[in-house]
This record gives sequence, C-alpha cells and structure tokens, in this order.
Amino acid sequence: MPDYAFPPELLEQSPEARLDYFKSLTIAHPLLRDADAALKQALQEPAGWSLIFVYGPTGVGKTTLRRRIEKHLKESMIEALRRDPGIMPVVSLEAPAPDSRQFSWKDYYRRALVALEEPLTDRKLTLAAHTSFRSASGRVLSDPRVPGIELRLALENGLIHRRPKAFFIDEAQHLTKIKSGRKLQDQLDSIKSLASLTNTVHVLIGTYELLPFRNLSAQLSRRSIDIHFPRYRAESSGDYRAFRNVVFTLQQHLPLPGESDLLSHIEYCYERSIGCVGLVKDWLTRALALAIDQGADAVSLKMLQKTAWSLDQSERMAREAVDGESGLSERKEIRDRLKQLLQLGPTTSAPTTARANSLSPRVGQRRPVRDVVGAAGLA
Repeated sequence: MPDYAFPPELLEQSPEARLDYFKSLTIAHPLLRDADAALKQALQEPAGWSLIFVYGPTGVGKTTLRRRIEKHLKESMIEALRRDPGIMPVVSLEAPAPDSRQFSWKDYYRRALVALEEPLTDRKLTLAAHTSFRSASGRVLSDPRVPGIELRLALENGLIHRRPKAFFIDEAQHLTKIKSGRKLQDQLDSIKSLASLTNTVHVLIGTYELLPFRNLSAQLSRRSIDIHFPRYRAESSGDYRAFRNVVFTLQQHLPLPGESDLLSHIEYCYERSIGCVGLVKDWLTRALALAIDQGADAVSLKMLQKTAWSLDQSERMAREAVDGESGLSERKEIRDRLKQLLQLGPTTSAPTTARANSLSPRVGQRRPVRDVVGAAGLA
C-alpha cells in the first residue's frame, strides 16, 4: 500500500467526505506564515493604531489567514472566557457587495450586529438615535436623521460590552463602492470612528482595491498599519521553489488511490493560478471532484485543463495583481519628493563617509570647506 499523506480510510468513504477533507486542508506555506506572524504581532501590540489593512491579490489565501488568526485569538482567550462568558474573542464580517453601486451602512450595521450575536437586532432603537456622532477630529460623520443610526449606536454598545480583540472585515474592498458624491475618506472615517469609540482594532482584509484607503490623510496613516500578503512570483527562484513545494504537498493530500504527478505540469499550474496558493487549492478541489466522479486513480493533465480558469480569466487576475504590486513599490521619484519636502536634498544614496551622520546641505547652500586666506588666496 502506498504511503499516503492523508488517512487511508478516506478511500473507502463517500465522495463528499473525501472532498470535505481536501477543502479543509491548510498548507502552512512561507508567505502564509509571514503574514500570520505579522498580523499576530500587530494585534498583540497595536501601538496606537486602530486599523490594520491586509491586502493581496485575489485567491492568495487571505480568508485562510483570517481563520488562522481567529482560531489563535479564541485559544489565547480561553481563561478570560471562563472568567467572563459575555466577552467575544473576535468578530468577523464579510462586507456585502452593493447591489446598486452604493455601499449601505444600514445593511452593514445589521450584519455586524448579527456577527456580534447581539439579541433583538430589529428592536435596537434608542433615544440616542436623534443625536449625531462625530469622528476623532470632531467632524460629523452622518446626518442623525439617516435610517440606521440607531443600529450604529447599538453596535458601538455591543462592541464595548463584548470587548473583542479584533473585528475582521473580509472583502473590505466593497467599502470603496460608493457614488461619486461621497468621499472615500468619509467611508474610512466611519470605520475609524467605530474602532476608536469602542477601543476595538478593525482589520480590513481585501484585494488591492483597498490601496486608495491607505493614505487618505496624515491622521489615518498614523492610526493604521499595512500588511501585504503577496503571491509567489516566478521571477524569484526562491518563490518559484516554494510554489513547487506547495503544489507537491497538495498533490500528496489528494485522497485518490494513485499518485498525481502535478510537478510535471508545474509551469501550467503557475500560469493559471498566477502563483496564488488559494487559487491552486480551489482548482485542485474541482479536479479532485472530477477524478472521483470518473473513478480515476489520479488527477491527470486533461483534468487540470478541464477545470482550470480560462486564459482570459487568468490574464485578468494576473493584470490586477501586477498593477497592485506596482502601486506598492517604493519608487525613486516618490522618495525624492519626500526628501525635497523635508529639505533633505534629492539624493537617495546611503551615506558612506565618516561625516555621513550630518544632514545634506539644502539646495544652494555650500558644503563646509576651509577657505584659502592671506597672500595664497590672492594668487
């Protein structure tokens, strides 16, 4: 009998059980571990920020990351839960995609109250519904007559009493779906205000569409931190090797009697998944379902081709990923502009001389030199 990486008894179980096993499988690959460590550190020591942005290409594994952190927070708060069963270690919500190109805060607050397991959501009406609420800077965030303000206040009270370590907003790029008359900063101010008033760190998880949120104002930049969860890039030999290892590990866990040789088609696997482990996992799940349905011993190239994303779909995902990555790169011209704003000079090279600790002179200002004086200076 082959040395299976999965429980051998799975081969005798139903197709649903075999598929469920593979769907629930998580591979702790290097990029996932890096993002996991960064997010845990940010939640453990918030250091004054109330918002954490986690972004990356579609299908990279952001939802898997969220579930890992949720499990970690729940396990770390077992003793606190025994002392106070009323608290919640973590609250998670998937931001709904708007139906009419307009994000609905009323719908969002209702979903948040449900995620908070707040009772009697439909009856959360208070006298305070007729008062306005303001951001930390004092700006009114919403007209008090807008329906749903009472739900916002109920959510604030719920978070204060439940005291979660984090509030996760998955698919947070949907917050950017607004009409042209409303500013992105107003959207983010609502979240930041909620985080500040309830002392609850909010983690916004989404695609590169979140990037416009990052630098809307100096105040928001100061109160937030970024965590990039990237894909594996083929131009990096280390990345490509790690991607191969992930594919090899996944093929070992396919609950089939034979061995699927995916490494013989690794370039094709990378091409259609653009280097995202989550996309590979979803793809292999479909291929596994097809292999089980056909009674095959292994996943073949033909099965991969039949269940792969189309060329057009893969190209679009790749283009969005590359565009997002280029928006994150620290370009020389941006650094030059920053140095000029701070009057540090246009140079970007690191100091190398013994006097490098002093600031570069301003434009038009002489460097300190010893002038020639006396008769020698008149020659």
